[in-house]
Amino acid sequence: MERILISSFHTQLEKMHILTATPTNIRAASEIVKNGGLVVYPTDTVYGLGCDPLNVKAVQRVSIAKGNRKKPLPILASSVADLERIAQLSDVAHQIAARFWPGPLTIVVPRKAALPDIVTCDLESVGVRVPGHDIAVKLIRWSGGLLVGTSANKRGQKPACTANEALEQVGEEVGIILDGGPAPLGEPSTVVDLSRETPKILRKGALAFEDVLEALASIIH
Repeated sequence: MERILISSFHTQLEKMHILTATPTNIRAASEIVKNGGLVVYPTDTVYGLGCDPLNVKAVQRVSIAKGNRKKPLPILASSVADLERIAQLSDVAHQIAARFWPGPLTIVVPRKAALPDIVTCDLESVGVRVPGHDIAVKLIRWSGGLLVGTSANKRGQKPACTANEALEQVGEEVGIILDGGPAPLGEPSTVVDLSRETPKILRKGALAFEDVLEALASIIH
């Protein structure tokens, strides 16, 4: 009997949080974001934990949900134009973006004053990308064009690649988990720092870093 009750409880909890990523539910998630709430959503790499990056209280809640994360938060956008509201993209950054976006490459660039200090942990740079995932792009666009894009997991744990994995780790902290099926790539984005004179690969991820290096070499030289 106890096992049946526990199973029923988990089924109810899942129904409360996980919704199929239909246009109606994506719109509902965007309203949560615009009202200062947190959502989980699928991307091309892993599932993301998102909020309005311009809402300081919401960003604080993301950090707490992650387990008091003390690292800068990446920002996803529905377009390069949206990113330019909070980030400065050089000619090189624009060319790299044109080559690999939408897709699994995060570029670190100088930030603008419009982005709250809490997002970058007071650093003068920010990691940004345009994801290659229709659900993510719709959610971001309907949320205002920008969305925090940190992975939906607790600090030190493996990034969630499915809605259920996200539910287990951060489900109690969010308003909606949008289920778009398993994340296609199943690993975080590759990260390249373009905020300084010499570009540097900071993390090897879903995009082969050799492809990034080759592109940088052709653009810079």
